[in-house]
Amino acid sequence: MEDITEGVNNMSLAVDNQKKNRIQVSNTKKPLFFYVNLAKRYMQQYTDVELSALGMAIATVVTVAEILKNNGFAVEKKIMTSTVDIKDDSRGRPVQKAKIEITLTKSEKFDELMAAANEEKEAAEAQEQS
Repeated sequence: MEDITEGVNNMSLAVDNQKKNRIQVSNTKKPLFFYVNLAKRYMQQYTDVELSALGMAIATVVTVAEILKNNGFAVEKKIMTSTVDIKDDSRGRPVQKAKIEITLTKSEKFDELMAAANEEKEAAEAQEQS
């Protein structure tokens, strides 16, 4: 019995490690730059970040990824598209939705850019206080 419990615990740990660096983006809940800043924080912590979205939120994910790439923070590692069956309660039948997963990794300049941004932020805060 203990072997089964240990196996289940190890299995859940493996699943948790895969999902910790994933950001599931919605196009209605948060502003665009919330996701940009969240992705930067995730890259500081995990090196890689996976941006994931369904349907209409795909445009938001692509925009977030492009902002990070164009500003030199990230490099594209992998893009995966698929369709997912989602049960529609109003129609009572499954509906297919497009899904995208974009994996980004830190660029070589990431740490430099983050340090510069933090210095600017601190300077602006100091100027406000004086």
